[in-house]
Amino acid sequence: MLPERGGPRAHDEAAPPPPPRTPHSHPTPTTKGTRMSFRPRRRSGPGTPATPPRRLVRLLLTGALAAAGLGAAGTAPVHAAGEQVTAYLTTTDDSGGRHVTRGLQQQAPFAFQSGTANSGTTVSVDENTRYQTFTGGGASFTDTAAYLMKESGALSQSTLDQTMTKLFSPTDGIGLSFLRNPMGGSDLARFGYTYDDVPAGQSDPSLAKFSIAHDQAGVLPLTQQAKRLNPQLTTVASPWTAPAWMKDNGQLNGGWLKAENYGTYANYFVKYIQAYQAAGVPIDYVTAQNEPTCCDSYPSMSWNGAGLAYFTKSELLPKLASAGLRTKVLAHDWNWDTYDAYAAPTVDDAAVRSHPNFGGIAWHGYGGDVSKQSQIHDKYPQLDAFQTEHSGGTWIANQQTEDMRNIIDYTRNWAKSVTKWSLAVDQNRGPHNGGCGTCDGLITVHDGDSRSGQVDYTIEYYTMGHLTKFVRPGASRVASTASGEVPNVAWRNTDGSKALLAYNESSSARTFTVNWGGQHFTYQLPGKTSATFTWNGTQSGGGGGTERAGTLTGLGGKCLDASGTANGAAVQTWSCTGAANQRWTLGTDGTLRTNGKCLDVTGGSTADGAKLQLYDCNGTGAQRWTYDATSHDVVNTAANKCLDVTDRSTANGARAQIWTCTGASNQKWTLNG
Repeated sequence: MLPERGGPRAHDEAAPPPPPRTPHSHPTPTTKGTRMSFRPRRRSGPGTPATPPRRLVRLLLTGALAAAGLGAAGTAPVHAAGEQVTAYLTTTDDSGGRHVTRGLQQQAPFAFQSGTANSGTTVSVDENTRYQTFTGGGASFTDTAAYLMKESGALSQSTLDQTMTKLFSPTDGIGLSFLRNPMGGSDLARFGYTYDDVPAGQSDPSLAKFSIAHDQAGVLPLTQQAKRLNPQLTTVASPWTAPAWMKDNGQLNGGWLKAENYGTYANYFVKYIQAYQAAGVPIDYVTAQNEPTCCDSYPSMSWNGAGLAYFTKSELLPKLASAGLRTKVLAHDWNWDTYDAYAAPTVDDAAVRSHPNFGGIAWHGYGGDVSKQSQIHDKYPQLDAFQTEHSGGTWIANQQTEDMRNIIDYTRNWAKSVTKWSLAVDQNRGPHNGGCGTCDGLITVHDGDSRSGQVDYTIEYYTMGHLTKFVRPGASRVASTASGEVPNVAWRNTDGSKALLAYNESSSARTFTVNWGGQHFTYQLPGKTSATFTWNGTQSGGGGGTERAGTLTGLGGKCLDASGTANGAAVQTWSCTGAANQRWTLGTDGTLRTNGKCLDVTGGSTADGAKLQLYDCNGTGAQRWTYDATSHDVVNTAANKCLDVTDRSTANGARAQIWTCTGASNQKWTLNG
């Protein structure tokens, strides 16, 4: 009898394009202009990077193989021996987490000690397990920021240059590497405007009057200077509204884009991108709309999910492609709790996801649960995620805590960027055009008061600096133990240097230990203190002195499940229950274990269709596995075959087997734990 086998991947079918929204189908807005403090619930699932690393596909669970896989071709890797660690600390002393007593202050170096420690609060870093890459962190050159920094005359040229260096230089500043600029007016602007404003009652369907003259006075030259200071800068553009003459209400605030102007509006994007490109500023990404349906008190525009999906698929993506532009479109640009209504119709379309000008999802963090990012990642593992706005402001109880929690939570849930809102506001948190009069910036520019011409660097400058000064574009997030006592996230730069961000929100000092390979250090982190720890070298051993445990979720969202605890118990897929028989430990010795027994290929077979069972751990090749956090493959190394669900079944009790790796969906697994 032929062995049971897994079939090819079932391809997503492209849904027919939804019709454009007519001007009569207004949904009820779900969010008003008030920004709310929000601390997302933590989810530290590892998931899979949306962009594959340039090398090292298999993340070997055995220490020796992992180390060998990371070494340069033809050379032995250099293992760490008492590597030096440098800590950089930021501390506040007020209840609001805003008064900085030391900012990014470098501490005396110290060395890793031999061996690992597992008592007390322990964070184990495993640089051999890698997730998404880092694109950048930063904020926005709003009209407000550009006016204060350049157009108002408040800052002398020398002060402006010094400020820009402290913001964008990777060597002499915090190295901001991500800009998300409004395409026209927003709430943080002196007034509403677009790039094709004409007198009331007139229109310009040929866009003959299109001009970026407004931006040439401030936003554009500042963006150019930022790009010179940091050539790795990524630039995103997001519109708050189309020109008033394209909308059903004839105004910049509120209203809907007329269906007959969808094509013209897509051409408007093309002209904007081409104008900036001609000025030496490539636009890497655009979003179709900032926060659709929010808010009528400042420049804004309403959409529904079907309209956004149609505009993106049938107008914006084709026009970018036909113009030969590499700019990619990010869906959504709003909160976790609005994704299903406004972004899912776009993202669920396979034709959109596969379009070369589609770039992923943009997230805001003002409502819902950060775990939504991981849910969508698990559904579409190759889709990039970017966090594109989360403002600081007076409504936030503790700004330092909010910032550090956001940086850690967003990136542990697959975000490739972390972005604040306006780069600068003045001493009155303005100027603003409706909307947010309580938002803070990374800097405060004094204009017209007794300190006019001076610049204050806020806590948001320092918290962002803990990320961008030490984690450079292209870095990979690596595994680190989630901790409620010391929240953290770890990164490996392309040059091999490491950066571990950690935070102690308690008013008292906390002592914790970091394990890395066969070494450790113990550190007493002061209260109300953000920290970045940096070091070089190559990790010795396999898993940072620790093992990883969690569920393995596969086809149909079912969990890998052991049907019993005796030798020979069948391994299958089953609805996830959280029970012990669905929690697997990935050992540094290459085993996958549950209930004290190992995942085993029956009879030590290497044939397609060989079924899997539980068996006493015995060190044979039938019990050696690798987990690839890029492709989602779990591979038996002796057979060089993939963990596979028989017949692509999603029924409870479907047997697990090994099969030649095909890339099919029944061979894809996500480790959650």
